[in-house]
Amino acid sequence: MLKRLLDKLRPRTQRTDQPLVIPRDQHNVSRRDISQAALRIMKRLEDAGFQAFLVGGGVRDLLLGGHPKDFDVATDARPEQIKRLFRGARIIGRRFQIVHVRMGREIIEVTTFRGHHDQSRSEEGMLLRDNVYGTLETDAVRRDFTVNALYYTLNEFAIHDYTGGLEDLENRTLRIIGDPETRYKEDPVRMLRAVRFAAKLGFQIAPDTANPIYELGEMLHNVPPARLFEEVLKLFMAGSATATFNLLREYQLLGHLFPATEAALEAGNPLGLALIEETMANTDKRVRADKPVTPAFIYAALLWVPVVARSDQLVKDMPPQAAFQQAATEVIGHQLGHTAIPKRFLIPMREMWDMQHRLVQRRQPQRLVEHPRFRAAYDFLLLREAGGEKLDGAGSWWTRFQDVDEDTRQTMISDARRQGPKTRSRRRKRSGPKAQGDNTPSPTQG
Repeated sequence: MLKRLLDKLRPRTQRTDQPLVIPRDQHNVSRRDISQAALRIMKRLEDAGFQAFLVGGGVRDLLLGGHPKDFDVATDARPEQIKRLFRGARIIGRRFQIVHVRMGREIIEVTTFRGHHDQSRSEEGMLLRDNVYGTLETDAVRRDFTVNALYYTLNEFAIHDYTGGLEDLENRTLRIIGDPETRYKEDPVRMLRAVRFAAKLGFQIAPDTANPIYELGEMLHNVPPARLFEEVLKLFMAGSATATFNLLREYQLLGHLFPATEAALEAGNPLGLALIEETMANTDKRVRADKPVTPAFIYAALLWVPVVARSDQLVKDMPPQAAFQQAATEVIGHQLGHTAIPKRFLIPMREMWDMQHRLVQRRQPQRLVEHPRFRAAYDFLLLREAGGEKLDGAGSWWTRFQDVDEDTRQTMISDARRQGPKTRSRRRKRSGPKAQGDNTPSPTQG
């Protein structure tokens, strides 16, 4: 569809002040696939004398044949004017003011056209204030990537392209608008967005867009940890965590988000890498199946690698459990200097970790299975085994323990006490390797 469309329109020379305008009969975007709330907001803005366009990922994904759930609206109305038009409107943000308009169960993000910046920058080039308003034309070149700067209007239902986004969609290329180095310095999070969109869409990052990332990645240290936490959620909880993780490592960005994790992986930890990869793949499956996922699980897997590495160092001078607790405290403290971890996720993560030793040892199984965090800890145990850790068949034992009757449970508990971990380990070794996961359900992330 895109190729046929561009073949018809290619003779035109594109300029930022003269957009490529694609009429309704030459594109595949239909109002039936657009949120009715977004359409009503656009119509009310136009009736009030303002311009209104659907813009961003919604338009991009519709052109790619997808079915997006989120839609953004851009307008020449100022935030205060937007708020006066809609009862359920709320202005949020300081550096970059936007308006959230609630209609029914939906919240539509409405932004005022952005203008060019001459001031309000830090010494490193970061934008300190982005509430400079402009026109549709200036807004287009203030967007991050060409494929996100396509505008759909209710005026003859046309699409406006100021930056070559349609051609990049056809070529499956992610390209930043403007000078890449300048744009990354304005907002270093754009480097993470480049990776996220490339992973989500399966696009290649254009060389001139990709090359500065290696040098400028360290600018992420200038971004507040709370904001980076939100970006981590977008990176790993949108259904393309596996591809995102690989691209973060390829572009040397993981070390700026999770330095201890990257250091442990660089030191050569195949089991740690396998655990992370299993977790990312499991997360992707759950997202695509509309099942819940939790940041606590993502962070537990990413930080488990450095925690174990540090614990192995400390165990020379203290008991194993004390070494593990000290290692966990150190790793978390270091991580909080890079990305925030709210307590509602930090506490469950620690509890999952703390239960791992008890799960492997089968200690007090009746009490453990009633623990509110048991399911998440059990799932984490399964992923550790799937990643190659030798845990003496603990995953299969706990899977069976949950399914049998009370008499069988008591027999299993007695056998576990009698055999002990070392005996079970020797017996498994003599009888040969046992296939992992034959009767083990996939993790559920609690």
